[in-house]
Amino acid sequence: MPILDQNWFSNIIRPSRYLGNEVNSVKKDPSRIEVSIALAFPDIYEIGMSHLGLKIIYNILNSQEWLAAERVFSPWVDLEYELRSRGIPLTTLESERPLSGFDLVGFSLQHELSYTNVLNMLDLSGIPFLSEDRTEKDALIIAGGPACFNPEPVADFFDLMVIGDGETATLEICRIIRETKKKKSTSKKDLLHELRHIRGIYIPSFFSIHYCPDGSVKEIKPDHADYRKVKKAILPDLDDYPYPEHQIVPFTELIHDRVSIEISRGCTRGCRFCQAGMIYRPVRERSPESIIEKAENALKLTGYEDLSLLSLSSGDYSCIGPLLETLMDRQSPKNVAVSLPSLRMDSLNTAMIEQVKRVRKTGFTLAPEAGNDRLRRVINKGLTQDDILRTTDVVYRAGWKLIKLYFMIGLPYEGDEDLQDIISLSKQITRFAGKKGKRANLNVSISTFVPKAHTPFMWTTQISPEESRRRIRLIQEGLRGSRIRVKWNQPELSWLEGVFARGDRRLGRVIMEAWGLGARFDAWGEHFKIGAWQEAFDRAGLEPDFYLHRERSFQEILPWDHIKTGVTKAFLKGEWIKAKKENLTPDCREKCLECGVCDHKTIDPVLYKDSDLSSSEEAYIPPTAEYKTKYRLTYRKLSRAKHLGHLELAKVLMRAFRRAGLKLAYSGGFHPMPKVSFFAALPVGTESMEELVDIELIEAVDIISIKETINHELPHGIDVVLVKEIAPNTKKRHITENQFLITFNGPEIREKDLRKFVESDHFSVVKTNKKGDHEIDARALVSSISLISPNKLQLTIKQTDGPGLKPTEIVKGIFSLTDDDLLNMDVLKTGQVLA
Repeated sequence: MPILDQNWFSNIIRPSRYLGNEVNSVKKDPSRIEVSIALAFPDIYEIGMSHLGLKIIYNILNSQEWLAAERVFSPWVDLEYELRSRGIPLTTLESERPLSGFDLVGFSLQHELSYTNVLNMLDLSGIPFLSEDRTEKDALIIAGGPACFNPEPVADFFDLMVIGDGETATLEICRIIRETKKKKSTSKKDLLHELRHIRGIYIPSFFSIHYCPDGSVKEIKPDHADYRKVKKAILPDLDDYPYPEHQIVPFTELIHDRVSIEISRGCTRGCRFCQAGMIYRPVRERSPESIIEKAENALKLTGYEDLSLLSLSSGDYSCIGPLLETLMDRQSPKNVAVSLPSLRMDSLNTAMIEQVKRVRKTGFTLAPEAGNDRLRRVINKGLTQDDILRTTDVVYRAGWKLIKLYFMIGLPYEGDEDLQDIISLSKQITRFAGKKGKRANLNVSISTFVPKAHTPFMWTTQISPEESRRRIRLIQEGLRGSRIRVKWNQPELSWLEGVFARGDRRLGRVIMEAWGLGARFDAWGEHFKIGAWQEAFDRAGLEPDFYLHRERSFQEILPWDHIKTGVTKAFLKGEWIKAKKENLTPDCREKCLECGVCDHKTIDPVLYKDSDLSSSEEAYIPPTAEYKTKYRLTYRKLSRAKHLGHLELAKVLMRAFRRAGLKLAYSGGFHPMPKVSFFAALPVGTESMEELVDIELIEAVDIISIKETINHELPHGIDVVLVKEIAPNTKKRHITENQFLITFNGPEIREKDLRKFVESDHFSVVKTNKKGDHEIDARALVSSISLISPNKLQLTIKQTDGPGLKPTEIVKGIFSLTDDDLLNMDVLKTGQVLA
């Protein structure tokens, strides 16, 4: 039986993470599939589904009829416990099949602190960790993502890794597997031999690593003369790949819960600390016409009310002004907000700010990185103090109540005087935040600098956690009493990230040892187990300081030297020397800096400086807001939809209304809200035959057709059964009673207990919540209760504004049931009484 249908599943934290069957998800007939791949994200659903790269690959692969791509995420600790204790394997969302039954399992490695989660997912699937231990029958285990640019710490776990852009390489892998499956006699080794010819494919087993007595790399020895280096896969033009317009619409709220469209890939600024700016060169912009078209379609097909323009620096997009104005002209009348989550201060201007705030003020996170011009020259961040002060002043004047500033500590050549400048700069910015009483807020976030592979700073040292804490305390104390909120990343997390960022293949054993000692979700501070990692290093006989606190020479062989991003080592050396001299390198949009990545034939920057958006479709003009109609919808919530919480259900319906094309009326003010009114919340795990919602529209609709249209947009288990027009001035009616049918599938119903309850004047039930235990009189809440069959109970509960009880809490008290008994009980709401 699938876990979603097992009685214990309702007690899982946020069960909606695991439901699958979301709008726009793809389920295929297994009998027609030739190749299957599980796209595995080693973190929880809310983080994985926020990642655009996963959506892109999912869309590309599922566009092929012969190929099925399904999703799987790290189960949270409570579900992991249930799976292990019950001997249930980890399964995908789409088909609920174990990962061991797929041809490939592809992991997305977005950062170094996800490695133990990879092992945990493999273990829950019964798949051996090490590539050398897997047999011909096991799935091919692959990986992609930015962390693969130093693949060595996890190299022993993967059969192959995709270095660079995965759009074409991943599909080509699946095509070759399709052909080899037809041959039937092809071994896994022969398959890997064929796959190595795909650009960007790294097969760790085809390279052997030898070490010097001091622990540094002596030699990276390839097994094949024609496979000595791995060049990253690169997509020359973003317009060439299909953008996922049918993005999956989740049931639960994501970390980044919106339509995201990548307006450019790569960056020309050349910040010396930034790995993404080096490994994703050159900059390739999507055409503005494509952005407008894809964004429009994706918003229609998802029902989202937020659009995010993604890139390493959104403000650097060549025609960002006209693009933003056109998008806002088209989307602001539909109450869609547009955000630019990655902005350089020197690219942000008043016109852009005015456009962004037309619907509602999305957040502003700005990254000075350092507190003064000198240190910003070291890191090639060409911002000045004047740029920073001018930009923050403009943002506050435009009405924003919060700005977040991001700084790094531990940068090369940083001293305490540079930390004092962070304090001074932050205090100067607060002067723009308004007078006392009306003052806006300023948050300062601090993280420890981690040197990364393939950057000019890959030869330098990283400060210790102890030194990080000292520098953080210095900034905290300097800002105490200034009404500036200071946040920081846990230094121990940066310590571990730093080890793996420039680590070698020997670290694989450390990861396995740490996992065995209970390490999971290492990026989550509350779950990070520093003791487990320290013991893991001891067991493996490795010293983490070797990877962190020593300067590398230019002559040293680095663990990732066989991985080629296109940016030459000579260029990176030159940038490191410039950093020492505090010299800036200009933006390569101005002229080619000969970094090595462009061949000026097939690979070159793609820029849209002179695009004319005047021919774009005319802005959407909504019907006049003076004309309003109001409707009451009755809907059911059955089957697996019972696992949705009230807020999740509200979002499901709101987005269905938008996809259905309903023109909702909105409130006024700075943050317009749709005029949709839900009635009482239903407990998670409870089904219902009758739920109500009132909606206000600025148009009249045909009741019969709109019911069908809405139902077409709803996921399985939720359907509208009645649409009724009500007077526009009708006030929301209050529920006075809720009626339930409770079916017992195990626990005994004792009639004497029921009689005792009915005949009592007062019956206390203890309700436990975050504030402790509370006694509530259940008898005063129950209007009627009766047995209608040996295992079915009819219960009517009064709706109250004060402390209430769930049906399960009342029944548990009446019949002295255990929590396990409640798992064997089905609760169905059959109706309600309105005042």
